[in-house]
Amino acid sequence: MTALDKYVRLESGGLWRPEPDGQRRDVVISFGDATLVISDGAGRPLAHWSLPALERQNPGTHPAIYAPDEDASEIIEVADETMVAAIEEVRAALAKARPKPGKLRHWITAGAVALALALAVFWLPGALTRQTLAVVPAPKRVEIGATMLGYMQAETGAACQEPRANLAASHLAQRLFGAETAMQIVVLPSLPQGAVALPGGLIVLDYGVLRGADDPAAAAGFVLAAHAAVAGNDPLAPILHDAGLGVTFRLLTTGDIPADVLQSAAQAHATQTGIAIDPDRLRPLFANAFIPHAPFLRVADARTGSMPELGDDALPEADWRSVLSDSDWVSLQNICDI
Repeated sequence: MTALDKYVRLESGGLWRPEPDGQRRDVVISFGDATLVISDGAGRPLAHWSLPALERQNPGTHPAIYAPDEDASEIIEVADETMVAAIEEVRAALAKARPKPGKLRHWITAGAVALALALAVFWLPGALTRQTLAVVPAPKRVEIGATMLGYMQAETGAACQEPRANLAASHLAQRLFGAETAMQIVVLPSLPQGAVALPGGLIVLDYGVLRGADDPAAAAGFVLAAHAAVAGNDPLAPILHDAGLGVTFRLLTTGDIPADVLQSAAQAHATQTGIAIDPDRLRPLFANAFIPHAPFLRVADARTGSMPELGDDALPEADWRSVLSDSDWVSLQNICDI
């Protein structure tokens, strides 16, 4: 993205309020990979805000106030005019890059012609689903995942938030999926199935898993199990499969999924009592992360009375690596108590 590349090294100060009733604190603002990074004075990241989802709360007023979503549960106040101009330029570039209705209409027409000429290929639900999954952009996936998370909270309770624990959750995601991962772990007060992967790189984790485990490897196991459970590692695939050909075609041609489809999928996730685990998919994830699966199996057995058959650990104990620091693990275990 040209606009983002231009400002990749730009930093400024700001005032960050992490929660509606919280006190504002001085922070450093910089650009990350499609994110706005908020750090403390020592350079430790406190929050990563998605640039495509960024909302300005006071257009035309100075200093500028931004929020990561429409709810404005967090805000950042930016007085530096250069940083404000940079943020506005990046937001404008992102808005310009989004599909335009006119182009969508031309695409729909071309798609209809293509369907008429190659009906035998595109009529098959599997082929249409694969084509749709291949073209849905990352910002739309983030939007779908965030919408489903909102619907899930009506059943599970509001997502738990605390700055130090949020940072610990970010460290866990980086530990499991790499330092540059876009995956985000969110903790809900009650999620019967333990963990579930949503579109847009969201993995939702049950707080009961954290409280019932004495080893962060157990929590890591539930995150990996949720990641392994979705077909082809794409959480959008089972949603389209259950919704049917009409919804899949609508997403392909208009970029939208009906709200009732997302609400139904979210409620199913919020009330489902177990994850369908494919041992052949899960075992390599544990091995690649250098994590033993015994702690995960113990907690899974305590929750459900049965354990998935994963066999012996693929790696010797000498190759296992720490999942989280003690301070991160304690913060994460108490995320819903603060």
